Amino acid sequence: MRFPDGKLLDIDLTNGEIKKKVIPGEVYRLYPGGSALGLYILLNDMDPKVDPLSPDNILVLSVSPLVGFPISGANRMTATTKSPLTNTIGDSQAGGFFPAYLKGNGWDGIIIRGKAQKPVYVYIDGEDVSIKDGSNVWGKVTGEAEETIRQELGIDNIDIAQIGPAGENLVKYACIINMCNRANGRNGTGAVMGSKNLKAIAVKKITRREPVDKEGFKDLAKSVIEKLENNPGVQGMGEHGTDIDLEGFSEEGFLPTKNWTTGWFPEGANNITGITMTNTILKKRDTCYACAVRCKRVVEVPGKVDPLYGGPEYETCAALGSYCGITNLETVALGNQLCNMYGLDTISTGATIAFAMECYEKGLINKSHTDGLELTFGNDEAIPILIEKIARREGIGDLLAEGSYRAAKKIGGQAHKYSISVKGQELPAHMPEMKPTLGVIYAVNPFGADHQSHEHDPVLALPEDSKERINLSHLGVWKGYENIRELDDEKVRFAFNTQCFYSLMDILCLCQFVWGPSWELYGPKDVVELAKVAIGWDTSIHELMLIGERRINMMRYFNFKAGFDKEDDYLPERIFEPFKDGPSKGVALDKEKFEKALTTYYKIAGWDLETGNPTEGTLKKLSLGWLLEK
Repeated sequence: MRFPDGKLLDIDLTNGEIKKKVIPGEVYRLYPGGSALGLYILLNDMDPKVDPLSPDNILVLSVSPLVGFPISGANRMTATTKSPLTNTIGDSQAGGFFPAYLKGNGWDGIIIRGKAQKPVYVYIDGEDVSIKDGSNVWGKVTGEAEETIRQELGIDNIDIAQIGPAGENLVKYACIINMCNRANGRNGTGAVMGSKNLKAIAVKKITRREPVDKEGFKDLAKSVIEKLENNPGVQGMGEHGTDIDLEGFSEEGFLPTKNWTTGWFPEGANNITGITMTNTILKKRDTCYACAVRCKRVVEVPGKVDPLYGGPEYETCAALGSYCGITNLETVALGNQLCNMYGLDTISTGATIAFAMECYEKGLINKSHTDGLELTFGNDEAIPILIEKIARREGIGDLLAEGSYRAAKKIGGQAHKYSISVKGQELPAHMPEMKPTLGVIYAVNPFGADHQSHEHDPVLALPEDSKERINLSHLGVWKGYENIRELDDEKVRFAFNTQCFYSLMDILCLCQFVWGPSWELYGPKDVVELAKVAIGWDTSIHELMLIGERRINMMRYFNFKAGFDKEDDYLPERIFEPFKDGPSKGVALDKEKFEKALTTYYKIAGWDLETGNPTEGTLKKLSLGWLLEK
């Protein structure tokens, strides 16, 4: 069966022109969705050196040929653009229902170019696509904007991806939000929308996809029930959310706390863990389109936290909780709500506030800089005030809206030591001191530190005959480890191989909690089966791994053309400094082993040892020779 063509909306906001673009199937197969498709467009149509907030930057929202089918964990959307936070390629995924509805309307992606003269939003009803005046919704928080757009269109049967005031005010880590609680976070994709005067994209709620092999697809989709019953780990995540392990990380000494000065939070970890959330403020469990796991939190604190804005996940509870020394779950939930209202990435928001708190405690800033706020770790009252100031760029918020890396440069002195970031993006809440391959991937990852770009080290300590290890063997990873903190050549190969597969999952818009090898609901062989029964794509793990590797190299090439090289593959010095207290006292990432592992990674990836960029041979191996010709 011929691979399907990709059908894209191409919208130029400068002149209001809307075109319909087709990516031929033989090309789409090489870049089948997600940021692989986005990068194909950006590298063909845009100079990587453009100012991220100029009209010349392009934003691509894309799904994949596998999106829109009723099966768990297969309905996500990627935003691809040049990041205003890092100046590298920007890449971000979100779930919810918007991706399935976009595909249901017949579109594989949306290309946004230029800048509208005044605020606008886009409405998509199948082939009928229009640009609407967005003046009445500009300035509104996400919940109010959703209600206003529905009233203006006179239809409730729509889903909306939008920015909040943070995106309008060009906060460097602003998000794109759908359902008022699902975020294309990190990288500042919301600021790019704001720079284009694009408030929102509304799509008609349409789902009309039929698999080519209905019986085969039905068997694969229904098998998730049995898989869930036999998987207490995923069951627990569904019951208590991704925050289920927070207290355990603290007990082991690897929960980032007080701006990464310690991995131990004995006074507060139990208060902000997922089990406590379930037992106190959880209102219900929510889900993404057709997913049986139902891991999304919906919380409520009467008079304080509205369930419309969902609930905090692990990264949010850590960033707005332990990073800042906050022990009150209601404060974390309120902070999560404000981030979703204003359209802010919760990781960078919490990490930047934690950075500011350490600068305050070290005397680098004082009340004259903080609008009179006492920015000490554990100050509950400061969190909601700072979030609103950041979103509106008011007072100290204008500085913190730039992210910790740029803020440190403006503050000067020793402030740079307290920005726990890579390529300008703040680290998520998984510690390389415990999981050393994270340090390698944090450093080399093209769009900054990211915890969802490869498999984590602990899976290698599972029995060799476990389902997770068997899944890894399909990716060419066999060696296990009793001590997960080892870092040798085989560990680096494990990191690279699983990075290619995780990259593939992001391209195909598959949820890593459902389709990732370590969660074992579905595994690599099931991805091959899904491709076959859904769209008749007779593929293999080998082809899929190449697709994932191709995307990584396109990203790296984009960064090379934007002026980046191996000097940008670093970690904050704090990662190499031994902890001074708690269960992990004396533990640090070994810098010499890390640097050796970086060199090994470049060799495995086929990147030049001097520059850290893809070689001509690597690009040609991956059918990317056209980049050299350009």
